[in-house]
Amino acid sequence: MSDHWGRKRQILALLSSGQFVSGEQLATELGISRAAVNKHIDVLETYGVSIYSVKGRGYKLAHAISLIDPVRLVQSIEDRCFYFDEIPSTNAFMLSHTSELKRGDVCVAEYQSAGRGRRGRTWVSPYGHHLYFSQFWSFPQGMAQAMGLSLVVACTLVEVLKSYGVENIGVKWPNDIYLNHKKLAGILIEMSGQADSECQLIIGIGVNMAMSEEQAKGIDQPWSDLSTLATMPDKTDLVIALQKQLKRDIQLFEREGLAAFKARWQEADLFYGKEIRLLMGENHVDGICRGVDEQGAVLLETADGIQAFIGGEISLRAR
Repeated sequence: MSDHWGRKRQILALLSSGQFVSGEQLATELGISRAAVNKHIDVLETYGVSIYSVKGRGYKLAHAISLIDPVRLVQSIEDRCFYFDEIPSTNAFMLSHTSELKRGDVCVAEYQSAGRGRRGRTWVSPYGHHLYFSQFWSFPQGMAQAMGLSLVVACTLVEVLKSYGVENIGVKWPNDIYLNHKKLAGILIEMSGQADSECQLIIGIGVNMAMSEEQAKGIDQPWSDLSTLATMPDKTDLVIALQKQLKRDIQLFEREGLAAFKARWQEADLFYGKEIRLLMGENHVDGICRGVDEQGAVLLETADGIQAFIGGEISLRAR
């Protein structure tokens, strides 16, 4: 870890008590000047960390943040784990190293300067507030073998979060995770390779853990986070559980296909049996959601019978 982030993590640890800490105390604890303390705090704020500053009292975190313990993370995952305090994008890092990676390798960061969601959207990625995770996998039979994988990943994430006591959670086809009907997490799968030979996949997952009001201003849709839970999951434990469950589920998917996940998907599907609108560019189709088929296409019951659609996006507004 660079001294640049080592000092900042020390400051965050001292501010994590929930009480105000004076600048003089921070300087003494870290063995640096008051001016250096102020500089580190100013930089932390540019990374999305909200810090209260009150004259005569000192500094205090506006919101608790959870940082990963990199030593415990590496020791607990049998595959390789790349950990960064800051990075442009965990997916982009993995994509640039596919030739060196093995199935199950992961990349985790505390901050992304260029985090991405589906359809080219920006994924708001303030330092230490959320989970930014990417896992590498490969399929020997090409891209067709990966059909429906995004639904598997969504099922994995729902199962892991439920194990931490997250309730009122569900999925919106194809792979958005909602808590109390607001977006909690997103999945972005990126592929490289050939259609009919081995292909490499980067499975990117972002989970909102504690969104600050300032960062929320950059989000153009209803959102949720885990901050309302009675006990916030330890982020290190969450990464470990997610990596292991995802690995197990992908191996099951390889053996049995999407059929092994249809019951889990239907249980979590927020729109199953409801009237929905599927948006496809300038066009749309209205119908009753009947789940998904074995390729991961959404099934809509329309006036013309049950039809399968592989593309498009379900409108959040029921018809």
